[in-house]
Amino acid sequence: MLRYTVKRLLNAVVILFVIITITWLLMQFLPGSPFNDQRLTEQARAQLEAKYGLNEPLLVQYTTYLWNVIQGDLGNSYFLNGRPVTAIILDRLPVSAFLGLQGIVAGTIGGIALGAISAMRHNTVWDRLSTLVSVLGISVPIFVLAPLLQYWIAFKWGLLPIAFFESWAHSVLPSLVLGIYVAAVVATYTRTEMLEVLNQDYVTLARSKGLGGFHVMTRHVLRNSMVPLITIIVPLAAALLTGTLVIERVFAIPGIGEQFVRSITVNDYSMIVGTTILFSIFFVTAYLVQDLLYGVVDPRIRVAGTRSG
Repeated sequence: MLRYTVKRLLNAVVILFVIITITWLLMQFLPGSPFNDQRLTEQARAQLEAKYGLNEPLLVQYTTYLWNVIQGDLGNSYFLNGRPVTAIILDRLPVSAFLGLQGIVAGTIGGIALGAISAMRHNTVWDRLSTLVSVLGISVPIFVLAPLLQYWIAFKWGLLPIAFFESWAHSVLPSLVLGIYVAAVVATYTRTEMLEVLNQDYVTLARSKGLGGFHVMTRHVLRNSMVPLITIIVPLAAALLTGTLVIERVFAIPGIGEQFVRSITVNDYSMIVGTTILFSIFFVTAYLVQDLLYGVVDPRIRVAGTRSG
C-alpha cells in the first residue's frame, strides 16, 4: 500500500508541475496586457510592469514564479490593490467549499438512496418515479433550476433568503441546487450498477445461504457498486468544493467562482493563474484520493496498479 501511495503522489506532483507550466505560458501569450487602461501613460504602464516583474525576460519570470509557488506565494493581484492572490483565495475558498460540501453530501446520500430504491423496486412505479426524477435533475441546467427555486421557494413562499451569503439559511438554496444535480447523477449510476450486481451469482449464493436482505444489500450489492460511484463522486466533489461559476453569480455569493469570472473580465493574470492552480490541486488531489479508494474498495486494483508500475 505504501509503494502504491508513493507512486500516486509522485504522479500527482508531476501533473501539477505540467499544469502550472502550461497555464503560466498560456497567460504570457494572451493578447493584450493587464494594464490596458487608456488613461495610463507609457511611463505609468512601464512602472507597473516593473513593479510586478513583467519587464523581466520570460525565463526569469517563469523561474521566479515557480519558486514562489513552491513556497505558497501565488503572486499579487494586478487589481484589488495588489493584494496577495493566496490571501484572496483563502478569504473566498471557505464559502465555496462550504456550499460544495453541503451539496455533495446531501446529493450523494439522496442519490444512493434514490438509486437503491429504484434498483430494488425494478420495473415498478417506484423505479419509474426515481428514473424520472434523475432524468429531470440531469437534464434541467443549473442556470434554469436556480432562478426557478429562487422564484418559488424564496420569492413566492418566502421560505429561504433569495441571495447573498450572510447566514447558514443563505447557503441552503444554492446547496440544494448543487445537491439536486449530484443526486441525479449518483442515482443513475447507483441504479445501473446495483441492477448489474443483483444478477451476479455470488448474490444469488448469498441469498440461498439464508442471509437477510439488508445484509446482502450492504455487504455484497452496495459495496460492489461503489467503484463506478467513486469515479463519479470524487471529481464532482473537487469541482463543487472549488466553487461553481453559475451558482455563485446567480446567488451573488462571494466565492472562488465569482472571483474567477471577475478576474477574467479585467485580465488579472496572476489571479487567473492562481485560481487555476487551486482548481488543479483540488482535481489532482481528488484523483489521488480516487486511486487510493479504488485500492481500498477493490484490493485487486491496488495489486494490479503496483505490478504495472
